[in-house]
Amino acid sequence: MEIISVVPRGYCQGVVRAIQIARKTAQDNPDTPVYMLGMIVHNQFVVDACKAIGIRFVEEAGKTRSELLDRIDSGIVIFTAHGISDDVKEKAIRKGLKVVDASCLDVIKTHDLVKQHIQQDGDVLYIGKKGHPESEGTVSLSKRVHLITSCEDIQRLDGLKNVLITNQTTLSILDTSAIIEECLKKYPDAIVAKEICNATRVRQEAVMHLKDTDVLIVVGDARSNNSNQLRKIALASGIKEAYLIDSIKDLKEEMVKEKNRIAVTSGSSTPNELTQQVITFLKQYALNGKWDLPEDITVRLL
Repeated sequence: MEIISVVPRGYCQGVVRAIQIARKTAQDNPDTPVYMLGMIVHNQFVVDACKAIGIRFVEEAGKTRSELLDRIDSGIVIFTAHGISDDVKEKAIRKGLKVVDASCLDVIKTHDLVKQHIQQDGDVLYIGKKGHPESEGTVSLSKRVHLITSCEDIQRLDGLKNVLITNQTTLSILDTSAIIEECLKKYPDAIVAKEICNATRVRQEAVMHLKDTDVLIVVGDARSNNSNQLRKIALASGIKEAYLIDSIKDLKEEMVKEKNRIAVTSGSSTPNELTQQVITFLKQYALNGKWDLPEDITVRLL
């Protein structure tokens, strides 16, 4: 049994930046309530580590960032790595809250691109996942930003002009390319700005280039879009079995038993400790055949 450690893996720079901002904010304001709208990144271990240093999370499925903001009356609010619309940021300031923006710089770049195009009297086709905070933040920039979740959505939009096609930064490069092609069939003169971030792209390409692999283990939270995409890309690339696990606790012997080549990767919001624990365990299992999972998992913020 061969265990392949896929690189790159671990935190991307946007996640590192968000965690550093959150930790510094909590440390510098020990007597002030510090809130965060939604998960800092889509990984529960990171959220729990933030809670341990005093950050309070305000979240509820189906609620927008603006609606969640209504629950905060004083203190500091941190906007997550997924980005935030200007309207929500301005609402927080009007409420008298101190605003800290931990948005990923790649997401900010996409927002700037979209806002510039809107100012040029254009429409934007934004390819993204419905309900995802990154999509919510971008689509909320203007009524002229139209969320495209599938090829079917394109056919419902007529009369658009000066069209820009862009996308959520954590999507599958395969799925995004297919939808872009469909958009161009209806709007052949559209400008295309592929905004999948480099961290997402190189992780996906690394999975696509795996050869003779029987199983891929992706370590990542089920709510992490970039983690889910790694599993989907593995299956689309010919790897017969691919599993998404939160941590080593979700690893089952039947996933890897009697397999020859097992690859391990992770989403860009997954603490490297979690992935390394899986790799180390599988290497030991390959040597001695003993399935004895550890009882405790501890994760530091950085």
